Amino acid sequence: MATDKLRAWWAHRQGLDGSLLGASAADVLERSGWMRSVGGSAPYLGLFARARLDRETVDADVARLAVHELPSARGCTYVLPAADFELGLTVGAGAPAGELAAAEKYLGVTQAEIEQLCVTVAELLEASAGPLDPAAIKNAAGAAVRNLGEAGRKRGTTTTLPLALGLLQARGDIRRVPANGRLDQQRYGYVRWTPSPRGELPDMDTAQTELARRYFSWAAPASLKHFRWFSGFTAANAKKAVAPLELVPLDGTDLLLPKELADEFAAFTVPSEPSYALLAGIDGIHLLHRELSRLLDDADAGRPVPGRAGEKLGGQADPPSHLIVDRGRLAGLWEFDTQTNKIVYQAFGEDDAALRKAVAETEEFVRDRLGDARSFSLDSPKSRASRVADLRNSGH
Repeated sequence: MATDKLRAWWAHRQGLDGSLLGASAADVLERSGWMRSVGGSAPYLGLFARARLDRETVDADVARLAVHELPSARGCTYVLPAADFELGLTVGAGAPAGELAAAEKYLGVTQAEIEQLCVTVAELLEASAGPLDPAAIKNAAGAAVRNLGEAGRKRGTTTTLPLALGLLQARGDIRRVPANGRLDQQRYGYVRWTPSPRGELPDMDTAQTELARRYFSWAAPASLKHFRWFSGFTAANAKKAVAPLELVPLDGTDLLLPKELADEFAAFTVPSEPSYALLAGIDGIHLLHRELSRLLDDADAGRPVPGRAGEKLGGQADPPSHLIVDRGRLAGLWEFDTQTNKIVYQAFGEDDAALRKAVAETEEFVRDRLGDARSFSLDSPKSRASRVADLRNSGH
């Protein structure tokens, strides 16, 4: 199977070829997949690249619950469309349950104690006129929140409150509200979620198969290994989840795709013109599979990682900076320099007019709508300075 065809197809299914231009945020997420945020700019960059959505439009969709950031696959937070709220919460429910089990085992916490705290927190939020942040909840709950001492500090759970908040979120009883309405930060308040997106608890086998169905519509051709990475399922659960889907193997590979896409994929041809997109390093074009080498030409796999002596790009699990992709191929790296309000980038080929146009459009979006393009919540101009300098020395 020609690598360039696979890459271009992945980019097409991800809507990076203009096919999602003008779509809503919910439509983009349903077609291309849930988006990781981790307090960075990834959702904004991804939605801009695919549909040219501005930040204000996305924030309005978050405020009206057309899309929302929820704990879901692997217990990690993703931005999901409303149609997937219940599914995301269901498949992610194992993470807070596991945290509670660990706290019971190692920290002397009881299920009854946390359930009572859940009732207390829910009542506090029900009575509140607005969102309450964790500090305000802790103060209002008083003795219902217990400090877990040095043992808790070592395990990263200093009080019982996060355990209750995790369970309440997974059950769809409460939700996090961004403090300033934006996805690219990690300051939150909590509110009651009424009506809850959770109905009768679906059968977990059904939920896992529905997650597999969505995943392979976003990411196929993909392997079971890729799906296991995204879902966090065991090998047995992954096989069980995909069994009803009747996925078709791609000749000569371990990759699978849905039957309904097989003919379309066979007829697909690589576009002749470049189609550049500037994306976050955790965008779905990479993170749905988390196999960076599949996006790299052989020559580019041997490129040195900027600023990391002796390291090659093909040896990285994740990209060292934000991505420039062209028809699915990793065509460069970029960062935003807040000192100059410009994008600094390294192109892995010709720096043509199409690339310069894509850079200019993204630069304007980041400068005027976002103010910065952080990779994650703790990313800052200071922590990024060396990456910017390394890219400037190796590119533009």
